[in-house]
Amino acid sequence: MSTLLLKNAQVLITMDDARREIENGAIFVRDHAIEAVGPTGELPAAADEVIDASGWVVLPGLVNTHHHLYQTLTRGLAPDEELFNWLKTLYPIWARMDGEAVYISALVGLAELMLSGCTTTSDHLYIFPNGARLDDEIRAAQEIGVRFHATRGSMSVGESKGGLPPDSVVETEAAILRDSRRLVEEYHDPARYAMLRVALAPCSPFSVSRDLMRESAALARSYGVRLHTHLAENVKDIDYSEAVFGMRPGEYAEDVGWVGDDVWHAHCVMLDDREIDLFARTGTGVAHCPGSNLRLASGIAPVRAMRDAGVDVGLGVDGSASNDSSHLLAEARLAMLLQRVTGNPAGMTAREALAIATRGGAAVLGRDDIGVIAPGMAADFIAVKPDPVAWAGGWHDPAASLLLCAPQSVQLSVINGRIVVREGRLTMLEIEPVVARHNAIAHALVNGES
Repeated sequence: MSTLLLKNAQVLITMDDARREIENGAIFVRDHAIEAVGPTGELPAAADEVIDASGWVVLPGLVNTHHHLYQTLTRGLAPDEELFNWLKTLYPIWARMDGEAVYISALVGLAELMLSGCTTTSDHLYIFPNGARLDDEIRAAQEIGVRFHATRGSMSVGESKGGLPPDSVVETEAAILRDSRRLVEEYHDPARYAMLRVALAPCSPFSVSRDLMRESAALARSYGVRLHTHLAENVKDIDYSEAVFGMRPGEYAEDVGWVGDDVWHAHCVMLDDREIDLFARTGTGVAHCPGSNLRLASGIAPVRAMRDAGVDVGLGVDGSASNDSSHLLAEARLAMLLQRVTGNPAGMTAREALAIATRGGAAVLGRDDIGVIAPGMAADFIAVKPDPVAWAGGWHDPAASLLLCAPQSVQLSVINGRIVVREGRLTMLEIEPVVARHNAIAHALVNGES
């Protein structure tokens, strides 16, 4: 057992039930869990490692509830397209990936997340060309030290069957279910403080069949794992659902068994009041992805209405080819501003946005051990050393300034009691050679080179 003491934090934003913000705060960690939290003078004075957080803002690690890590390889492409045309442009490029591309892109995407404050992330990998497997990004997550929810995505309905993806990138449903079972049995850890969990995630209503949705739900529930997919992302998504299924996306989700407290849907930009009520009644969660929704002109998700109805909402950066950034603290800032743009300055407060990025994400992923700095919780927390110029004059209300001022990167990140970012640099990985290899792979993919 090892101990870690972080002390003298300018302010410690706990996000606990009392929403305490402790000046001159401290955290005492034993092994992988938080043992004590409070003013520095009230905690033990010694530990195996002591970190002086003077002048820092400390808060729980941020939780990312939706991503496509492989898309770091194709940033900036199809910059002026909406979702469906964007996908059609990129599917042929993604079809050239292999296992190394998935692994290297995951390392880069996870590094970007961690340096922006993320300590727990999910990822939705739904394309498996040229021998690529979900195992490739699981390996990356384990090497870099992030807490990881890997979701086994899938596409089974190609263009020839009325779906959106080309036939070359879809799988048979038998193969999808077989590999889903393998991954759950090999990797899923249901224990408290688990570093790796698995969920099942057929890609979208326009790329998988009703049967696969139902069978995936049954398989997931037989193992007690969660379910994830895209839903109601834009107007074309609604049109497809009504034309093919004869119902709105929320109704379709209910019809195939995809509502409940073990389900979370990404985007949900176009949910109507009845669908929001359905999600609230059933405990169905939502991953809000503001940057991607703006980039693809999908719209503004009704997050205010969702939260007022009691829907659990977490934050997602979405894929780095539809957001082109994986900066989770910047995404929290954007989520806050978007709920104000309709004319209500209290549409979302800074503290509510931080809550969505921490406690909200934990709830969406079904975790009761992360998202809060409190005794008994996982030792996942971050520290920001504010930029002296960008933050000048911002110490009046540090919690608000975290989002109102220019987005900051983290000075320190602790995950499961281990320091994974120190002085703004990753401790588990030398990132420069990885980025060099990543750029070479990206160039070859986009230019059709072997």
